[in-house]
Amino acid sequence: MQRQFVSSSRISSVGWEPNTLEIQFKDGAIYQYSGVTESEYRNFMNSSSLGHTLSILDKQHPYHRV
Repeated sequence: MQRQFVSSSRISSVGWEPNTLEIQFKDGAIYQYSGVTESEYRNFMNSSSLGHTLSILDKQHPYHRV
């Protein structure tokens, strides 16, 4: 999945394909979140704090390390 670099203290890059959000953390770990809509992805990318918004998504969507 193609990811774009973001400005965040915890997150290095973010990618999205229909229903899947992919996050690469600064430590190199990559996680995929299932069931993420395009609207949720856009809201995430436009949020003032990616880390805070990700903590909300953690509770709403299943995820796994890849």
